[in-house]
Amino acid sequence: MTWRPTRRSVAAWATYDLANTVFALGVGGLYFAEWVVDTNEWRDRDLALAIDAAMIAVIILAPWLGARSDHRGTRRPYLIGATLVAVSATFFLASPGVGVSLALFSLALVGFHVGSFFYDALLVDVSTEENRGRISGLGVGIGYIGSFIAVGVGRLLIDDHGHAVVFRTLAVLFLIFALPAFFFLKERPRPRRPGNPPSVRQALSQVQKSWRAAGNYEGLVPFLIGRFFYSDAINTMIGGFLTVFALEEVGFTLSELEIVLAYGILASIAGGIGGGRLTERIGPRRTLHLALYLWMAAWIFGLLAAALDAKSLGTTLVVMGGLALGATWSADRTYMARISPPEHFAEFYGLYATVGRFATILGPLLWALIADVAGLGRMTAMGALFIFLVVARVVLARVDDSPRDWASTT
Repeated sequence: MTWRPTRRSVAAWATYDLANTVFALGVGGLYFAEWVVDTNEWRDRDLALAIDAAMIAVIILAPWLGARSDHRGTRRPYLIGATLVAVSATFFLASPGVGVSLALFSLALVGFHVGSFFYDALLVDVSTEENRGRISGLGVGIGYIGSFIAVGVGRLLIDDHGHAVVFRTLAVLFLIFALPAFFFLKERPRPRRPGNPPSVRQALSQVQKSWRAAGNYEGLVPFLIGRFFYSDAINTMIGGFLTVFALEEVGFTLSELEIVLAYGILASIAGGIGGGRLTERIGPRRTLHLALYLWMAAWIFGLLAAALDAKSLGTTLVVMGGLALGATWSADRTYMARISPPEHFAEFYGLYATVGRFATILGPLLWALIADVAGLGRMTAMGALFIFLVVARVVLARVDDSPRDWASTT
């Protein structure tokens, strides 16, 4: 029997993207990084270490929890658990000192990224092959409404009530917008596997086997390598370092940056929805390539903005980056689904997620080594990440997105 997702299930899935983005921009991308830097006692590398510690935990946990969810035949309970971890840790940010808050931020990132792993994997439960690009783009587009909400909360509360109240409010909103997915998102029927669920060691061993198995499918390994490089650059920027760069190098005030981000969010919504439709028209490969070219142009404008002390060019960076961001994630998820065999989708999606997490370790570490340890500054760190975008585009030239005949591979 053909699986047909309900509209309520699709809406619940898309609304979770909104919840996710409240955290991603409000906590991970904007206010926590600004709060840490504003203390004047902590440096870029401290934020980088907090992010890297979280990503190491995610690299271990995501394959294990993914394997357990495959064993149980369900993913939604893991989405719920991870979300509650993120919400709880976020609620207490900025209440204790900076050191404890950095530890809480790491814990919140673990919950956020593990939840994102299960959320992305649930795309196949709320879409069909025919509308997957559109549904993915819908999630991205609706998700970025959460960015408006996050910025609005900050502008309303931060001056009069401080960062701690902002983080508590964002945590509550994260939970509220996640609730529809908790109750209304319906999964495809999957049988529970016999025997005991896999251990952490077995799950990590399975990751190694999955990498070897991925080599049997055309384009899959080069795609994952390319994804590593562009995710490294993108996730580093949206994970807090764009805020640091804009405030410290371009010269934006926090109030100015909030306004500029509002334009970037509008561009992200357009990029997500437009990218989803473009993916269905010209395919995920060409859409992703266009997004990478947009990223490269945005990066150049950002470097020029800092070099020339031109805030208008900084605004261009944010708007172009917003367009590129929405289109990237719309095409990215659909691309992975296109080149992965259906019977191994969950397994290979674990690789897809793991690659993104490794990238999120290397980017902040590279930034800290260049900007702080080597003393070469943030401009050089930005330039190094630009090279990663170029490498990604070169690697992805080897991957095509033509429909596969999976029946002949089974």
